[in-house]
Amino acid sequence: MAAGYAELLRTRHAARLLAGTLVGRLPNATAALAVVLFVRAEGGSYALAGALSAVYGVCNAIGQPLLGRAVDLWGQPRVMLPASVLSALGAALLVAVGLEERWLAYTAMVIAGFFTPPLEGGLRALWPGVLQRADRVHAAYALDAVAQEVMFAVGPLLVTLCVAAWSEGAALLVINLIGVLGALSVVVSEPSRRWRSGPREAHWLGALRSAGLLVLIGAFLFVGLAMGSIAVAAVAYADEHGGGMVSSALLSALGAGALAGGLVYGAREWPGRPESRLRLLVGLLALGYLPLVLVPGVVGMTALAGVAGVFLAPALACAFVVVDRHAPKGTVTEAFSWLVTTFGVGAALGASVVGPAVESGGAVAGFAVAGAGGVAALLVLLSTKRFLGDPVVPVAGAATAENDRNGVAEPGFRAGRQA
Repeated sequence: MAAGYAELLRTRHAARLLAGTLVGRLPNATAALAVVLFVRAEGGSYALAGALSAVYGVCNAIGQPLLGRAVDLWGQPRVMLPASVLSALGAALLVAVGLEERWLAYTAMVIAGFFTPPLEGGLRALWPGVLQRADRVHAAYALDAVAQEVMFAVGPLLVTLCVAAWSEGAALLVINLIGVLGALSVVVSEPSRRWRSGPREAHWLGALRSAGLLVLIGAFLFVGLAMGSIAVAAVAYADEHGGGMVSSALLSALGAGALAGGLVYGAREWPGRPESRLRLLVGLLALGYLPLVLVPGVVGMTALAGVAGVFLAPALACAFVVVDRHAPKGTVTEAFSWLVTTFGVGAALGASVVGPAVESGGAVAGFAVAGAGGVAALLVLLSTKRFLGDPVVPVAGAATAENDRNGVAEPGFRAGRQA
């Protein structure tokens, strides 16, 4: 298994692109924590901290697919680096103006959130051209999903260290400077400079005109809802079973399960259509969430959390493959960005929905929301199977420069009108 990943990372540019993308995404991964710490240090309330974080999250959700479409139209360097710099300047503006002028603080969060570069979608658009083989691309998607788990664990630790060494404002500045350097590392690379999206149909819906992509968006909205609700339910469980360290143990077990599942999934090539495999993986993911409502003792609950996380990274990795197959020509970065946005919106929705559930029914009700989210995601995929039909029969072992549909006529759209 390790040898397969080592071979993948030895491919020219692969390690650099993966590392640069993860570093470039640090500001986004740590934004909620960094903003809350800064606001509290400046004497602001938790309500204000939550409001500023929410503005960042909403603007990020709006900006990702729009910037992804811009990348598809004009290439990565022309969009990614300026966007990263503008996002960092938004964070710097917040540090500079503080909380005295609230409208400036909110403006800073709008800029920082909206201009967060779509590095995640951009990396997945680059993998086929860099790796050249379909089995390596599938393994890269799995490694990408695993690396995210590591990033979301290391990022908050880095923020905490910056706060301890300097200040909350300095932490915001340092994290965003690191993000700009990560984006710079990606866009000056040869694959990023060379990459061009396929010719695209001129259509205002862009990637959203794909019925298959809409199905994935619907399904992963509920997967995100499940993940967001688990985070809150874990805190409620900890309150009932001994304090905050318990919630950290549960979330760490969830991440460890996802890490292990992603590594195993990406280590081999799986037979059959990825659309069918995705339904199976989401079904297993939902099945893993349901036992959490049993809320046994801490040891048993930690074990259940680990099992619940096992199929998350494989489901995400498989979803990336399906997005790649169903994105209309010329929209692959935008399509990946829509999936990223949907997952994040679902997580925020889950965190808001689970609150009243926990208030009325405790941790059991909170974990029931997570289980319901997993089941709803599976039902979306099962009820829309006809929209996730096989879009093309790919050449065995081949990976195209953009996605699997480049040579496929798109029904319902005139091929002569290209953007």
